[in-house]
Amino acid sequence: MVMLDEPMAGVNPALTQSLLGHVTALRDEGTSILFVEHDMDMVRDISDWVVVMSQGKVIAEGPPDDVMSNEAVIDAYLGVHHDRPLTDTGEALTAHPEEA
Repeated sequence: MVMLDEPMAGVNPALTQSLLGHVTALRDEGTSILFVEHDMDMVRDISDWVVVMSQGKVIAEGPPDDVMSNEAVIDAYLGVHHDRPLTDTGEALTAHPEEA
């Protein structure tokens, strides 16, 4: 078993791809990998099973797509517009909306 704590934090995109390749190769060889990661796109791409915790308690567990569509996970981590770019919200992005 390999255990990693936020292995992609602060890593440039090229190195991230290289690291993902190594992790995927280990997984494909039968090695169990447990990692803590906040990059939800990476989690979705590489994980077979996801456990999400909030305030020390498990709030969701299961296949990545199921977990990422869980209302509690969206509320705690992803936000309402997690599945689209900010520019698609139809709202102007300003520092002080009350001035708009």
